Amino acid sequence: MKKRLAIALLLMGSSLFAEVSVFKISRQYGLSTLPFIVVKDRGLIEKYGKEAGLGDIKVEYLTFAGGAATNEALLSGSVHINANGAAPFIRLWDKTNGKVKGISATSKGVIDLVSSNPKVKSIKDLSDADRIALPAAKVSIQSLLLQIATAKEFGIKNYDKFDHLTVTLSNPDAFISLTSGKSEITAHFGQEPYTTVELQNPKIHKILSSVDVVSKDATTGIYSTTQDFYDKNPKLIKAFLKALNEAITWIDNNQKEAIALYVKSEKSKEPPELLLSILQKGGVQFSLKPTGVTVFSDFLHEIGAIKSKPTQRELFFDAIFETDYK
Repeated sequence: MKKRLAIALLLMGSSLFAEVSVFKISRQYGLSTLPFIVVKDRGLIEKYGKEAGLGDIKVEYLTFAGGAATNEALLSGSVHINANGAAPFIRLWDKTNGKVKGISATSKGVIDLVSSNPKVKSIKDLSDADRIALPAAKVSIQSLLLQIATAKEFGIKNYDKFDHLTVTLSNPDAFISLTSGKSEITAHFGQEPYTTVELQNPKIHKILSSVDVVSKDATTGIYSTTQDFYDKNPKLIKAFLKALNEAITWIDNNQKEAIALYVKSEKSKEPPELLLSILQKGGVQFSLKPTGVTVFSDFLHEIGAIKSKPTQRELFFDAIFETDYK
């Protein structure tokens, strides 16, 4: 009997055991994590995993401060799916020769660079007196946006002119440093809701917006995983995408309730009305369909940061282009 069972399992192959029982997903700080919060609160991955025959799935959400840390976590196997900015994702795609690809987009929207230095009206006024906080110096999407803006202003050869002014800080820590006025930080290139809240302070003003640099429709956040995990866990990947799609639909139709959930989950002290206004004005938009990603990969290739110059299709697994997700 045992021999027949062993032969049967062998014939079935490894697929019986391929799908993981503990599903680990990375996230970062900010309003762009709202779909994750909804997915977690409503147990949507567990729901769709069970529908797919995966039984009771345990989902773990791990929070990281920036793109470099999330990339390391993915490569080490500490997480299975990585939520990251477009810039660190593209670097990892290139570093692994395409063995890490995007599953889908996460979000797009406006990313602002704000300053407390009254002498700085635009990036042309930045000097050694300034220090710019962002999630990952030289790696994050904010760092790349600064480089693209600098190249437009000073020429491609000077794209890194202000890199030495950047400091790696999580968005919450950068927010505290800038608004306290008691640190070296004089600027913050963060994401919502931090910059909108910072701009409520009369001593802080905007000096650059992502829409001055790239299209407002350019995907800035991406979910990614390894080719190996994607191949071995097709049902789980499908459950993940279905869960996110339902979450985004729910957010679109229930913005006030979604913001209330964000405030509760993140223990946010910001006024809900202010957070709601960010969604309503399109400061953060959620979509699984990637758009305009090559504006970042083309620039990274031009400055020699990546070896290949991919098409958008090459950066992602095919399923996201073939399925009717939001």
